[in-house]
Amino acid sequence: MVIPWLPAYPDGASLLVVLIIALMIDIVAGDPAWLYRAVPHPVALLGRAVSFLEVRWNDGQASSARRRRLGALSVLLIAAGAAGLAWTLVYGLRQFSWGWGVEALAASTLLAFRGLHDHVRGVASALDEGTEAGRRAVAEIVGRDPASLDGPGVARAAIESAAENFADGVIAPAFWFLVAGLPGMAAYKAINTLDSMIGYPSPRHADFGRAAARLDDAANLVPARIAGVLIALAATVIPGASGTEAWRAMVRDAPRHRSPNAGWPEAAMAGALGLALAGPRQYTDETVDDAWMGSGRLDADSPDIRRALVVYLGAGAIGAGLTGVGLLI
Repeated sequence: MVIPWLPAYPDGASLLVVLIIALMIDIVAGDPAWLYRAVPHPVALLGRAVSFLEVRWNDGQASSARRRRLGALSVLLIAAGAAGLAWTLVYGLRQFSWGWGVEALAASTLLAFRGLHDHVRGVASALDEGTEAGRRAVAEIVGRDPASLDGPGVARAAIESAAENFADGVIAPAFWFLVAGLPGMAAYKAINTLDSMIGYPSPRHADFGRAAARLDDAANLVPARIAGVLIALAATVIPGASGTEAWRAMVRDAPRHRSPNAGWPEAAMAGALGLALAGPRQYTDETVDDAWMGSGRLDADSPDIRRALVVYLGAGAIGAGLTGVGLLI
């Protein structure tokens, strides 16, 4: 695979090889706490850039049109800046035969397969101790009000997070890496970070974050559906999960989700586990009256979280396997 605006690898390496190595690094190492105590994580740097512009440009006294323009400019500056820095790094690395290894290491920092697994597993362990511990743990990975969640609500929130973030924390970065190399991956993470910080329809962000939300929807359009298919495929072969129900729920329910993308992996996971996910939920600033994904039970628990993680691992393995097949072809 060749990207016209980037030099080729001097030793004949390919994007698929670099992506597979990046995935392996992420699975083995994740996000080492010792490292990111010393240096900031790239996503943390993106978050600081978003906060910097949001504080200065999101003037509540300005007109809606002005806030939309400045929000769109923020998206352009941060996404283009991330892509430009990544392009400069890659251009330099590809002058050396060993540069692809460093590129794989850089790409691994923008993947969240190991980190997401560990966070969701932590919610299951905390929920074993009690609802309050589960609330504290799930508050680290979801934006909803933890006080509004009972034990089953904590479990469902963790499972939804595993499904949705499999799409935008793993599949989407990998997809954009294959489309546009490390610059494409960096631009995607910038857009996704912008959406997570300002893409809410709250009074403060409805105008300023509009461009971020819409661009994130577009960037995740294909990856979210790939993630849903991978979850359904995994459920087909994993004991105790239902591939048939995963496919049925995804086709039936995903188009009814308020997000054009999140419903695909969430509905597939709900059908796979025999649960009902999404539905009405309480965030800090708003109550969301969403459609239910899946037609199963609501009383999820910590064993269900662990079942979801098995499906999550299976979907990741199938995705990695398909990437390897592409390399062989």
